[in-house]
Amino acid sequence: MENLRGKGLSFARRIYRPRMIGLGIGSLCVFAALYPLAMPGWIWGLWLFNAFIWPHLAYQLSSHAAFPYQAERRNLLYDSLSGGFWAAATQFTPLTAVTILAMMTMHNVAAGGKQLMIQGLLAQLAGVALAWLVFGPSFNPNVGLIQVYACLPMLILYPVAIGMASYRLAIKLSEHKRALSALSRTDSLTGLLNHGSWKDLLQLKFHTCQQQQSQATIALIDIDHFKQINDAYGHIVGDRVLRQLSKELLRNVRENDLAGRYGGDEFCVILPDVPLEQASYVMERLREMFNRYRDPQVPELRVSLSIGLAAYQVHFTQAHMWLNAADQALYAAKGTGRNRVTVAESRIARSA
Repeated sequence: MENLRGKGLSFARRIYRPRMIGLGIGSLCVFAALYPLAMPGWIWGLWLFNAFIWPHLAYQLSSHAAFPYQAERRNLLYDSLSGGFWAAATQFTPLTAVTILAMMTMHNVAAGGKQLMIQGLLAQLAGVALAWLVFGPSFNPNVGLIQVYACLPMLILYPVAIGMASYRLAIKLSEHKRALSALSRTDSLTGLLNHGSWKDLLQLKFHTCQQQQSQATIALIDIDHFKQINDAYGHIVGDRVLRQLSKELLRNVRENDLAGRYGGDEFCVILPDVPLEQASYVMERLREMFNRYRDPQVPELRVSLSIGLAAYQVHFTQAHMWLNAADQALYAAKGTGRNRVTVAESRIARSA
């Protein structure tokens, strides 16, 4: 409910300024067409209310309503009703009527698409019928120069206001789309790439290495005895360990290195254009830094990493062969005592 109300308030705020501008400058068109006609005094009071009071009242009504979105859509229909009324009240003076009805229809399309456009047209017809009940049907085909000048601000400024509002909305939607795309690619706990996204990028990097004969190294990282950490201290502490490792990873790798969470306690990194020796140094530094990690609430906790490294080799025909080489190196690191970095080719380990 709160989420719907928030969206409704956002919609009302988005409509508020275009309505204020549109009715303000649109009132000039109506005034220029009404002035030559013999109109009763109350019509001028209605004109003042519609032009300068209604935009603010409409916003207050929608922003304080239980369902702001529905209230604002009703307000838009009232706008259309009044537009039809003023077009008929000015005896359908061509330029005035076309300007009012066209700009209002454009506003409805921008705010609610085809459905609101159709509803708005029906409301305009109702406004015309209301004016004809009051004043009787009449048409004035004459367009004076003063009416032309009075309609120019509406024809120029209002489309600009609608265009700017639509542009801001498009930018906001684009930002939301990028945010959703990022969320679909990242692990919610660590903020790193998730399993699927990382493997997709592995395929891309593998083909890049094949085509350009470039260097790259894969690192698979496993937290030693992580299940025992969860069993002994709980999953909250385990999650803190996972988040800490992700922070250390991001701190130790470059911006263009691709770090991800491969599985429960297993992490992975692709280091483009990094030879095996340099990658081994980076991972050794990460292992040593993580050895010094102390949980502030569980000071006795000690954690360590086993890391397997594999450089890209020209004889790899598929990406999974490269990944398997790193996985075998990780398996070797675990099998020879853990807490070490092991290289796939030589299986030479560096112990803590």
